[in-house]
Amino acid sequence: MHRLDGKVVVVTGAKGGLGAFVTEVFLTSGARVVGVSRSIQQADFPNPRFAAMAADLSSGEAARKLASDVVAQFARIDALVHVMGSFAGGKSVADTDDATIERMLDLNYRAAFFITRAVLPQMRLQNSGRILAVASRQGVEPGAMTAAYSASKAALVALVRTIALENKDCGISANSVLPATMDTPGNRGGDPHAGGGQWVDPAQVADLLVYLASDAGTQITGAAIPVYGKQA
Repeated sequence: MHRLDGKVVVVTGAKGGLGAFVTEVFLTSGARVVGVSRSIQQADFPNPRFAAMAADLSSGEAARKLASDVVAQFARIDALVHVMGSFAGGKSVADTDDATIERMLDLNYRAAFFITRAVLPQMRLQNSGRILAVASRQGVEPGAMTAAYSASKAALVALVRTIALENKDCGISANSVLPATMDTPGNRGGDPHAGGGQWVDPAQVADLLVYLASDAGTQITGAAIPVYGKQA
């Protein structure tokens, strides 16, 4: 595993199905992890290098406060790993209600925009940083009956690519990861009879994020990296 000793890494959605894997792997790599979710607590990850910061990233103001709190406590932000998101599907475009599209945009795009915008000034000041976001295969290969979800993840991919272009001369890289269906507790619960053997191992997604955050991943930027496993 690539080492991140001394690095300060902010993980949003740190308690989620994938987020828990990501948080644990970054802690194992030696990073100091700031775990973010609405209800996160220090006891969720009993590790001296873990810091819980409860936050709702539904507004620019909340995201700026979170970034300010991280800098006040740790003096820097070396990586943002944006894992939070949500899924809604099962309806055609014609039948999708306003609330669903707004929820998908809020959770899968706007929160990412707010928190990346909030951490970039500190990274630019440092002349270094990593922006990493977990999007989805459907962000580049949309499927039927998932328009709101697919569109919100496509917006996330475009956001990360734009950040890479705008900050390529500032020592900041930005990449998105595009998993197919992952073998998380939530997906298992939602579809207990599905073939989990075909699903992507979340630990491998977490390992890829550590690689991209490490010195070995310095020259990778603007990428949207597929992780499809046996679903390719």
